[in-house]
Amino acid sequence: MPGTLDPSNLAAVFKAYDVRGVVPEQIDEELARATGRAFVQVIGADTVVVGHDMRPSSPGMAGAFADGATEAGADVILIGLASTDQLYFASGHLGHPGVMFTASHNPAQYNGIKMCRAGATPVGMETGLAEIRDAVAAGSAAPAGRQGTITSHDVLEAYAAHLLALAPVTGRRLKVVVDAGNGMAGHTAPAVFGRLGDERVEVVPMYFELDGTFPNHEANPIDAGTLVDLQKRVVAEGADIGLAFDGDADRCFLVDERGETVSPSTLTALIATRELAKEPGATVIHNLITSRAVPETVAELGGTPVRTRVGHSFIKARMAETDAIFGGEHSGHFYFRDFWRADSGMLAALHALAALAESDRTLSELLGEHERYVVSGEINSTVSDPAVVVSEIETTWGDRDGVALDRLDGLTVSHADWWFNVRPSNTEPLLRLNAEGRDAATMVEVRDAVLATIRRERP
Repeated sequence: MPGTLDPSNLAAVFKAYDVRGVVPEQIDEELARATGRAFVQVIGADTVVVGHDMRPSSPGMAGAFADGATEAGADVILIGLASTDQLYFASGHLGHPGVMFTASHNPAQYNGIKMCRAGATPVGMETGLAEIRDAVAAGSAAPAGRQGTITSHDVLEAYAAHLLALAPVTGRRLKVVVDAGNGMAGHTAPAVFGRLGDERVEVVPMYFELDGTFPNHEANPIDAGTLVDLQKRVVAEGADIGLAFDGDADRCFLVDERGETVSPSTLTALIATRELAKEPGATVIHNLITSRAVPETVAELGGTPVRTRVGHSFIKARMAETDAIFGGEHSGHFYFRDFWRADSGMLAALHALAALAESDRTLSELLGEHERYVVSGEINSTVSDPAVVVSEIETTWGDRDGVALDRLDGLTVSHADWWFNVRPSNTEPLLRLNAEGRDAATMVEVRDAVLATIRRERP
């Protein structure tokens, strides 16, 4: 069986934005050590901040990466257990490139490596990751002139203080159910909410025990099935709000007081409202499959909405180009200029808590003005030739009255009463469909018509 440093394996595990694979078949400490050497060589780092999640393999791989980085001459600052946004904080706060060992929402058998330059600037395939992969494939370079050092630095309290300075929670006391999914929110939530104190929030914890085998449910809140426990608990506790985090806690999903899930587009509109109140006229980024309610809200408040492709590298690049104050994605990622343009599920959660605490309304009432349309959610279909199917959809829909087409990311078909987008997956033979309509009947009609084309039998 080929080793993890085999070129075919490297091609498989080095993805568009990170390294991701099954342990130990695809990713192991040998790969981590080699990546540590390559990262220092390619990025030109003299100091690297390294954090890791709660997966059983993460501490060993973080240590191996640190060994490789010091062999290449860099000093390493280990921050230990961390959420991904805590690693971004450390990179921005300390001013060094950062590396996080996590597989985010993936199942227990996976692990991965997320990398950034100083100031939490992302490293993706077009911004250094391809060169790191190639350097790993080429093998060890000549030994560095010096051996780097390894030190430890706890940034958890500084991280919590920074987030609360950006989104202070004042006003009425809230009862909050938090589902950490046995992931890193079990590490960060006590630090953040502990600073608020019991007089501000009563926290009902769910699955705070750090356990990378995910004994209760996968830490993937975009999957509706993983939210069922939280929905029931919010209602049973009579809580004001529920928060669900993914495995590395860089994403957050909300559940309202009725136990109903909240669309990330709705939370994007709410946070945009708060950020525009701080800086009227600012730019807000949204990807092309967020609800139309987001750009409408931004424009109504005098802000400038900017539409982007799906993916954090595109959003962060456009934020830098436009000096946008905030950006939101349909997948539960929320990006903040004051947080080095990085995404933070905890900061998004604090914005929701702050808005709710300042209001005398329930969460569903507070968010109602931002829920203007009916969305399908993302629907994946396996197809053998996505390009052929997209072409068929373009032919079928393109000549209809009142319809506009664009190919910013896949194919988007827009009408005054509805829109849909179909995008091929970068890594699998899948087409992803998102649809939205002015009412449920319109959305269902459009969704089902497009799915019929996608899933029909072909020779």
